[in-house]
Amino acid sequence: MTTRVAVIGATGKMGRLVCGLIEQAAGYQLVAQLDSSSALDEMVGADVAVDLTRPGVSQTVVDFALEHGLRVLVGTSGWSQDRIASLRHRINGRDDVGVVIIPNFSLGSVLATAFAAMAARFYDSIEIVEAHQAGKVDSPSGTAVRTAELIGTARAGRGPVSAPHTDQRARGQQVSNVPVHSLRLEGVLARQDVFLGGTGETLTISHNTLSPDAYIRGILLSLDAAREVRGVTVGLEHIIDLELSMPGVPA
Repeated sequence: MTTRVAVIGATGKMGRLVCGLIEQAAGYQLVAQLDSSSALDEMVGADVAVDLTRPGVSQTVVDFALEHGLRVLVGTSGWSQDRIASLRHRINGRDDVGVVIIPNFSLGSVLATAFAAMAARFYDSIEIVEAHQAGKVDSPSGTAVRTAELIGTARAGRGPVSAPHTDQRARGQQVSNVPVHSLRLEGVLARQDVFLGGTGETLTISHNTLSPDAYIRGILLSLDAAREVRGVTVGLEHIIDLELSMPGVPA
């Protein structure tokens, strides 16, 4: 059975990559490519809508797709826990729609985030530094927000990290109590470093995206998941069934 896909944000870098992958992948048909001048009803008739727009537009795209019975794959940053909770409530009990939200399609990035969440139980001093291309409009990145949230969850029984006072504005924006610093630079694609400090040592968990090719496997896996998704799935780690714990280490 062929899955018909509409890509919203098709003319951006990620949009062009996704469109090319869909055109080459068996079992998929690219039926609509929307840009900022397109009417949203151009996606009607697709089975899956892929949202690759901007944070201020993404929710409108998702709302429209759900209203018209489409499943959705979201690759746009800016989906906070509150927005995701509202989305879960909205589609709870519906079997005809679902949403997959992927803060980062890179498998390496997802692994680095998981490693940081594991390590966070053993260190009280933690900060995140993320860098993206100069044209990225949102900060912190969706990946950094996701990493901070998972660190906060992993530390639920230990308490918050040793973060600076909120009036120390140069110390980063706090997400789940974790300071996050965002850089927007020419010559950078995507990089994230999680710094963890303890008595007499530091641990740094780094991931550096060198090419958009890093996203290909994650995009294809996410498309497959979006075909049948019910409810809301957040994070590539749930699609690849990544355990956020380490054998032999107590939770």
